[in-house]
Amino acid sequence: MAQDVASAPGPQMREQPALAKPPQGRLQQPHNQRHTYGALDLGTNNCRLLIARPSDGGFTVIDAFSRIVRLGDGLSQTGKLSDDAMDRAVAALAVCGEKLRRRNVSLSRSVATEACRRAANGRKFLERVRNETGIALEIIEPAEEARLAMLGCHKLLEPGEGPALIFDIGGGSTELVLIDQVSGTPKIRSWWSAPWGVVSLTESEGREAIEGEDRVRAYKRMRERVRRSFDQFEAMLPRHRAGIRLLGTSGTVTTLASVHLALPSYDRRAVDGLHVPIEAMHAISTMIAEMDFGERAALPCIGPDRADLVVAGCAILEAILEIWPAEKLGVADRGIREGILRSLMARDGFVL
Repeated sequence: MAQDVASAPGPQMREQPALAKPPQGRLQQPHNQRHTYGALDLGTNNCRLLIARPSDGGFTVIDAFSRIVRLGDGLSQTGKLSDDAMDRAVAALAVCGEKLRRRNVSLSRSVATEACRRAANGRKFLERVRNETGIALEIIEPAEEARLAMLGCHKLLEPGEGPALIFDIGGGSTELVLIDQVSGTPKIRSWWSAPWGVVSLTESEGREAIEGEDRVRAYKRMRERVRRSFDQFEAMLPRHRAGIRLLGTSGTVTTLASVHLALPSYDRRAVDGLHVPIEAMHAISTMIAEMDFGERAALPCIGPDRADLVVAGCAILEAILEIWPAEKLGVADRGIREGILRSLMARDGFVL
């Protein structure tokens, strides 16, 4: 059953001061190129880990982990994380904890986002994670989530002087960040957190509707639901939009970019930093929305694991393209984890 956008949690917005500084209170580490850093991002749908060491002008990844855990399954109906979802997440986090120990990580940050923010039992779940895996998860606010995503991927923006919009389509929410770049340094002008991600939007419409004979109508309803949640943010966007740029970081944009390239299997090297014409992204989104589950699952870079959620991702993407009609979409297979690593290393004096 479709739900009106008013039934969703209200979006949150802040001006630049809320994003100006990273969280304080962490110990500085001595300058040492041998130090190893870790970044863990537990989202509504995925659990991801990066372990890296500083290198010339950046960092070198020495270990990584990613698993779909669907932590937010059913959250919009119950307001709680389910036992099965928590079990899946804890199993993935146990793998991450072992990697952090085996790689002798000297400084790390582990964050949880929308699912744990919304869930009534979110903090109790964090206690379980710490007891069973040794990982101290930190629930971050949407402002910090947006800042980290921007910090992790802004270098992939197309060159130019016009304003840029960076977005991150998550499982439970979508963060949008409007930035200016002065001398290559990004400055956040404003940001917006909409309460729709691929999991929450799919559950708002119902899988039966998305897979039914009227699935195209269901897709249009989802797209409009998201579009309406952007209204206040759109009013803050610059009226003169010459030379605007757009960059997306999420499983949705990397998946659609893979479909655009007709890749036989996912290849990060082909996708990260790609710029796709907007017309192509609209066409791919429409094609996917018209397919049934089996047809979507048969596409090599979608498969059965993403086939049920990718339609909602397309609806969110098309709503973003309506309010920010750039000519191309930049695609980033990087985001919060890379933003965490850059923040940690910058505090230790490394120039990235």
